[in-house]
Amino acid sequence: MAIVRRRAIAVAVAMTVALTWLLYDYKRIAIDAVDLDLLLLRGTHDAYDAYDAYEANDTHTPNLKSTRKKIRRPIHTSTHDTLTTTIFDDIDVKVPNVTDRQTLLTMARLAQNAYVTPSDESWIPPPSPLTTVESFGWRNSDDGLRGHIFASSDNSSVVVSIKGTSAGLIGGGGPSAKNDKFNDNLLFSCCCARVSWTWTPVCDCYAGRWACREQCLERAVQADSVYYPDATQLLDRISFAYPHADIWLTGHSLGGALASMLGLTFGLPAVTFETPGDRIPAQRLHLPSIPPELTAVWHVYHTADPVAQGTCNGLLSPCNAVGFALETRCHTGMSIVYDTVSKLGWAVDLRHHRILTVIKEILEQEWEDDDGVAYVPKPTSEEDCIDCFKWEFGEVEEVE
Repeated sequence: MAIVRRRAIAVAVAMTVALTWLLYDYKRIAIDAVDLDLLLLRGTHDAYDAYDAYEANDTHTPNLKSTRKKIRRPIHTSTHDTLTTTIFDDIDVKVPNVTDRQTLLTMARLAQNAYVTPSDESWIPPPSPLTTVESFGWRNSDDGLRGHIFASSDNSSVVVSIKGTSAGLIGGGGPSAKNDKFNDNLLFSCCCARVSWTWTPVCDCYAGRWACREQCLERAVQADSVYYPDATQLLDRISFAYPHADIWLTGHSLGGALASMLGLTFGLPAVTFETPGDRIPAQRLHLPSIPPELTAVWHVYHTADPVAQGTCNGLLSPCNAVGFALETRCHTGMSIVYDTVSKLGWAVDLRHHRILTVIKEILEQEWEDDDGVAYVPKPTSEEDCIDCFKWEFGEVEEVE
């Protein structure tokens, strides 16, 4: 009977994906159910097929407005002591004006650019004064962290954009796809992506029956194969190359989570888009624990995105079907949440996780209150949020 039930579930998943595919009028091609999910996920993350993200007659002028904000910054922020820093300094810094829609739109476009090279037709020209572009991780043999460094000609302003997950057809998605998925499953799962006995965990910390060894998890997320250590070394080099610059960070999805964790580590402004919950990986990395209002980290997402909401899990979810254990939902810093479910009537759908959805259908549009006044949602903290409540963490013994 168990085999019959599993087969029935597999058929239901395949039918759900196929019907979704047809309803949204995607290109009909002969492909099996698993590949359909993979193609769906590719469309969710990648920006390669989206030239309409930038149009020659686009009326939205790139713009980055700034303001001043008091933040709490770790004093010692080298690669070697980020995990042990306990000394802070309250300082006044230049940050993106997150109450300005055009500023959020420009940061989102820079986040999208992390998925492509400057020669790609989907590339969106960066705003003045960010006239210099340096890329990292884009050699053909590179299979890890990718993105771009946008700098002003006088080196006074820098925006670092980090690529999110590239997930494509089997054999596709680019050379970083495998490592992207590994990092997703390690950082945003409750315990090593051990969802059920059918999954292959990404670390060996599972202790059985909703129990997980905490110190084992902490060692795993700090391993060299994870993007975060590489990202801290990258930011060390950027800080050395631009010693007097105001450095801002951005990214989408996995790239956004890395940007926010770097923001906490180095006390830098970060504006992210549609990130999975980053609080658990930040805690496991022992990043500085700072009151949300004293950080310069802002997460922009909307209520129809199951990844940012932490609901893209469970037996019938598309994330589960293609091996992504995206279980976290709690964010660090402050969150700017667009209620697209209530206001626009959107259904919760993985395709709404796309950075282009945020750009074209949310940030390029005026968001008005009941009186017709345009506004950006007020940043709020998620301090009461709870992740992985079913799990027991600690140095638990293995349970049979």
